[in-house]
Amino acid sequence: MLEIKNLKKSYSPPDGEDLPILDIPKWTVNAGEQVVVVGASGCGKTTLLHIIAGILRPTSGHVLIDGWDTPILTEAERDQFRARRIGYVFQTFNLLQGFTALENVMIGMTFASSRSDKNRAKDLLDKVGLGHRLHHKPAQLSVGEQQRVSVARALANKPKLVLADEPTANVDVGNQQQVIDMLRNTCQAEGVALILVTHAPEVAKQFSRVDKLTEINLVVSQKAPQTA
Repeated sequence: MLEIKNLKKSYSPPDGEDLPILDIPKWTVNAGEQVVVVGASGCGKTTLLHIIAGILRPTSGHVLIDGWDTPILTEAERDQFRARRIGYVFQTFNLLQGFTALENVMIGMTFASSRSDKNRAKDLLDKVGLGHRLHHKPAQLSVGEQQRVSVARALANKPKLVLADEPTANVDVGNQQQVIDMLRNTCQAEGVALILVTHAPEVAKQFSRVDKLTEINLVVSQKAPQTA
């Protein structure tokens, strides 16, 4: 489903000396598999997700998703590929404040095609426990509810892969388990592969496969920028 080969990413700061972030010889995730990637802040977790999603282009290497080598696609092609095959749960939700929960999920569908499926949007929101909050805007929802909307939106286009970036980081303790459960259960029910990054041991221990980024990434984690 996902195969990374000889992936490298580095940045060129103002002083001109390249700053390596990622060096991953090989890493794979099977169709429908659920994987958690752990590592301290600054080890490159978000950078890795952004490269898989096609938001960033690697310095070199291959990122094959369903046989497509995404780094060779143009920016517009990567945007379309992401909209059709990848769901992304952002740490900060990225919901459109002027639209309801239902509209946020339906708008997500239009990125992949000109049509949106209102019944599927309703069903996804119901699965994440928000069937009674369809017409509430983000400001009227709790933080935990906003994260649930973002999960529903990530699954809107029936993706092959969902990427979740610290999905419990901005959720209060009482809602953290609910977010993890709904994310895992919905992905499992729809046969979607899940890659979740976290630094929280209580989240990681719930997964049968836990990969430490500092073990698959040859770049020493202390050299990574703190924003990665």
